[in-house]
Amino acid sequence: VMVEAAYRHYGIHARYVNCEVAAGQVTSAVAGAWAMGWVGFNCSLPHKVAVLENLVGLSESAEIIGAVNCAVRADNEFIGHNTDGKGFLTSLQTVADPGGASIVLYGAGGAARAVAVELALAGAAEIVVVNRDRGRGQELVDLIDRRTPARARLEQWQPAHPVPAAADVVVNATSVGLFPDVGASPDLDYATLRAGQVVADVIFNPVSTRLLRAAEEAGCVPLDGRGMLVNQAVEGIRLWTGVEVDAGVMSGVLDGALR
Repeated sequence: VMVEAAYRHYGIHARYVNCEVAAGQVTSAVAGAWAMGWVGFNCSLPHKVAVLENLVGLSESAEIIGAVNCAVRADNEFIGHNTDGKGFLTSLQTVADPGGASIVLYGAGGAARAVAVELALAGAAEIVVVNRDRGRGQELVDLIDRRTPARARLEQWQPAHPVPAAADVVVNATSVGLFPDVGASPDLDYATLRAGQVVADVIFNPVSTRLLRAAEEAGCVPLDGRGMLVNQAVEGIRLWTGVEVDAGVMSGVLDGALR
């Protein structure tokens, strides 16, 4: 809905069509997209890793993250990008500069990897990964330490986990609180939130999660997931068409769809 709203607004002669691709059919789907002259496509779970072998190259962040959500037509084949983390970074920059910041990241899945890598490449000083699965969390810490300028360390997620006091930005990169489970919230000690911290949620449905409401009550700066969603689409449209679209064109339409 929001991408096609941008196409109409800017007179872009294109369509954005949802196609369901079964597991094991990614190679055929990419070949079909190329044969039909598509300028590119988005790729969602569970295909973000499987699609890699069908691409001729990767952007810097996509190569580090090891997953692709956006493919762009090049001379011979599709090039893979990851616009999720870029979308989050652009959204965060409306309220805070990640340069030199201390980031606390809850989760170590695909969204967390994308967010962590982009924040690290944007100059974040330290990223604390908090995750229940120590092995998966350590993988992300090692990736940040090895492939980016940022420092990283792991904290194992304990019940009522205290938010590190030095954190400038706190990010929920898990699906806890996502519709329809809107009553859930990450298992944190909310009394340890500090006024002035930015607290961000990658979830956009609902817009106001329990985490963000608690953060606002604590005097924090809440940042909902709509900006990440809209801005990854802004980046995708730029890569596909060369048109720099105004995020506001899409955000109003998105709000209407969510209502």
